[in-house]
Amino acid sequence: SNSNMLIENLKKINIDPDEIDYVILSHLHFDHAGGLLPTYNEMQSGNDGLNFTQAKYIVGEEAWERAKNPHFRDRASFVPELNKRLEESGRLIIIKDLIPPKELSSTIRFFQSEGHTPGQMHTIVKGENQSVIFAGDLIPGSNWVHLPITMGYDRYPEKLIEEKQNLYKEFADQNLQIFFTHDPKYAWGQLEKNEKNRFHCVNLMENFQQLSI
Repeated sequence: SNSNMLIENLKKINIDPDEIDYVILSHLHFDHAGGLLPTYNEMQSGNDGLNFTQAKYIVGEEAWERAKNPHFRDRASFVPELNKRLEESGRLIIIKDLIPPKELSSTIRFFQSEGHTPGQMHTIVKGENQSVIFAGDLIPGSNWVHLPITMGYDRYPEKLIEEKQNLYKEFADQNLQIFFTHDPKYAWGQLEKNEKNRFHCVNLMENFQQLSI
């Protein structure tokens, strides 16, 4: 591709990619981490670096190991060149035991899921009155909030459902905001249980800038 939609969208909201301090990666499938790479044309012109030139790249230990030694089932989802550039950047932080860097520990915490891919690391940003979770491929979009719904890409669908159950149980009364990475329309929504005792999202919003925590 000749453009990077992540970079373009950041520019639309006046964020300079080179001012980003941390990039937290839930896992290293190309559709979640590929935005770190320069465009094809840029790489053909000799760009051997990564986007977000001042940032530290954060990834969980198990997700990193999976990327370096993928299973035959999902090895096409990884980009070896990305792994190589991350290692050579000198700015890669591998998270062990889900302990965030000290300077971020008052703001975020991590939890891990295995149902989609081993070691998928989710970030929960703690606000004054509520929290927002980067759901990654545990809950890729608003339709997947409903417990039985999973993806064909998921490694262990039944385990993934149990992981969603555990997450919902923890945050059932805490106004959890869920940020979606694959929803074609909505950026985020608020977790709620309806009259049939089923979890779903309310206050769905198309623009992430409207989120306030």
